[in-house]
Amino acid sequence: MLKLKSTDLDALGAELQTYYGDVADFFDNDPIVVDLTEVAADAGSFDFEQLKALLRARKLHPLVVRAGSEAQMAAAAAAGLLPARDLVERQQTTATVEPATPELPPPGALVVDMPLRSGQQIYARGRDLVLRAMVNAGAEVIADGHIHVYAPLRGRAIAGARGWTDARIFALDMEPELVSIAGVYRTSEEPLPDSVWHRTAVVSLESSGDQDQLVFEPLSAR
Repeated sequence: MLKLKSTDLDALGAELQTYYGDVADFFDNDPIVVDLTEVAADAGSFDFEQLKALLRARKLHPLVVRAGSEAQMAAAAAAGLLPARDLVERQQTTATVEPATPELPPPGALVVDMPLRSGQQIYARGRDLVLRAMVNAGAEVIADGHIHVYAPLRGRAIAGARGWTDARIFALDMEPELVSIAGVYRTSEEPLPDSVWHRTAVVSLESSGDQDQLVFEPLSAR
């Protein structure tokens, strides 16, 4: 699901480039739901054809739109996108609806023994990523599962890349430019607490109601 917080599609394109960089195979024509909850009251026009082109350039395939205003939903339908409310109504006519179970990464891990230099990227699709050497500033490591860095983490680490909220990021020396779990991220612009900065630590995702936040905890030998 892509939850838009603005109708400025140029800003969305810039954010996608910043967040995913040049990982050409990060997505693989994955179907996506566009959530307009936070922009439904926006009076500005919304170009769904531009949105489709922007997402398809990233190998994302938008199919469904939900929670938009009447005008937005009509524009989405004109662009060939389906309204999610029809799906919800069908579910409500069923006696019981089983909650969707997130697809978990399969066992196993991609193990990288060499240090990563600035500009290098590693993606562990559908599994954990284990790094036995330094992730330098400017390098990026991505995994659908957990990320373990048995060395300094100074670049960007993105775990649970396809939405797995139980993913974690472990590092012997936590000094990241960016960490992200299931799309929730924190950059070095917001300094980490002294208890975890430059120390052995773990990052996890904590959800409370509609609020998601990353939690940083030091790890000490026992």
